[in-house]
Amino acid sequence: MMMTIDHAPFLATPRKVYLLSLGCAKNLVDSESMSQILRNEGYDLVDTPHVADILLVNTCGFIESAKKEAIDSILQLAEYKQPQGSARFLIVAGCLPQRYAGDILQSLPEVNAVIGTADYGKIHEVIAKLERTASGADSQLPDLPGAGGSLSHLTVARTPSTPQDYAYIKVAEGCSNRCAYCAIPGIRGPFISRPFEEIVAEAARLSQAGYSELILIAQDTTRYGLDLYGQRRLVELIRAICQLPEVRLVRILYVYNDGLTDELIDLMAQEPKVAHYIDFPIQHASDAILKAMNRRDSQANIRQTIARMRQAMPDIILRSTVLVGFPGETEEDFQQLMEFLQEIRFDRLGCFVFSAEEGTAAAEMKPKIKKSVAKARMDEVMRQQQRISLESNQKRVGQVYAVTLESVADDGVFYKGRSYAESPDVDPDIWVAASQADLQLGQTVQVRIVEANEYELTGVTI
Repeated sequence: MMMTIDHAPFLATPRKVYLLSLGCAKNLVDSESMSQILRNEGYDLVDTPHVADILLVNTCGFIESAKKEAIDSILQLAEYKQPQGSARFLIVAGCLPQRYAGDILQSLPEVNAVIGTADYGKIHEVIAKLERTASGADSQLPDLPGAGGSLSHLTVARTPSTPQDYAYIKVAEGCSNRCAYCAIPGIRGPFISRPFEEIVAEAARLSQAGYSELILIAQDTTRYGLDLYGQRRLVELIRAICQLPEVRLVRILYVYNDGLTDELIDLMAQEPKVAHYIDFPIQHASDAILKAMNRRDSQANIRQTIARMRQAMPDIILRSTVLVGFPGETEEDFQQLMEFLQEIRFDRLGCFVFSAEEGTAAAEMKPKIKKSVAKARMDEVMRQQQRISLESNQKRVGQVYAVTLESVADDGVFYKGRSYAESPDVDPDIWVAASQADLQLGQTVQVRIVEANEYELTGVTI
C-alpha cells in the first residue's frame, strides 16, 4: 500500500538526523542499529532536534501508556519541522507503526513515513525515497511496514549509546509464549534466535571497545536457541562470552521460569563473570490468574525456582514484574499476590495495570476490573514493595561492592555508579563521594555502603 504526497521544494540532501528512542532496552538496541546504518550511509547523528534535517522516533506501543508517550513525543518533535524549525522529514519507527501504520499516517499529517519492526535495516532506503519524493523524482511514499520482526539490522557493527562500561546484546527477536495479555507476538512476530557465532563476535567487538559489562536481552532470554538449534543454548552462549578476556560482567535480563534450569542456575553460581542478578517477571501469584494469563506456570513452580536460586546464590538480587487488574482478578487473587510478594520479598519490583490490547486473548475476557480498582491495587503493591526495597537496601549498609562509575553529579560532589546488584536505568543508584579518591569515569572501585533509602545508596571508597 502506498500514499501520494504533494511535491515539496527540493533542498540539498539532508545529513543531520536526530533519533529519539522510547521504551525498553530491546528497542534501544534497534535504535543503535539504525543510528549506525545511517552513519555508514554518511548521515550525522545529532543530540538535539532543533539542528536536525530529519527527525526519527523509535516508538514503543504495547500498552496504553506507551502509546500515549509515543504520540506525545511525535507531536513534540513535529514542532521542529519546517517552517517553524529546520527539519524536513519526521519518521516514526518501531512498535507503534507496526500496529497502527495507516492510522498514524492518516491522523498525524506531520509524519512523513513509518517504519515497522521488520524494516529497521531499511531506514536509509526510506529516507532516500522521501528525498526523491520531495524533489519530484518519485511521487510515492515508502511501503507500509511488513509483518513481524527481523534480525538483519542487528548484524551492523553498532556503536552503543550507553555509557562506556556496558552495552546490551539482543540475542533474539520476537516472542512465542503467547501470554493472553501481551501484544508483542503480534507486533514482533515469533521468537527468532540470532546465530550463536554472530552473538559471540558482537560480544568480542563490544568488550574490546571497552564495554566490559554485557547485558543479554530478548523477550524471553532463556529460550535462546530453541528455534534455531532445537535446544536451549543460553548456558553455552554465556560460557563462550565469559571466555572473552575483556568481559568483566555478564547480566541476564527478561527470563521465563521454565528456562531457569538447574544448569543455568549452577552456571550463574559458579562463573565469577556472571552477575548474581536476574530479572524474572512472574506477573502474578494466583494459579487461577496465571492460567487465565496463559503463563504455563504456578505459584509452587515460582517458589521452587526462587528457592533454588537463593540456595545457590545467597547474594542474588531478584527483580520481578507483576500485573494487576487482569480480567477476573478477584480480591482473593489479589491478596494471594500480596501475601506472596510479602513472603518472597523481591529486591526490586515493577507493577503494571492491565491494558486491554486489541488482538490479544485477554482483550475480550470478562469480567473486567474497574480502572479505579486496578489502580488502587497497583498502589497497594508498590507501597508494600517500597517498604521491602527499603529494608533490602538497608541490609547492604556496611557491605563492600565493586562499583563502576558512570557519571558525575551536577554539583561535582558525587559520582554515580552501579555494582552487580544494579541493572541500568531501573534500579537504585549508588552515589560515591568524589572527595574520597581521585576517581575517573569508567573506573571500578571498592565502595562501602554507608547509607540507603528506597531509591538510592551512598558509599565511600575504601
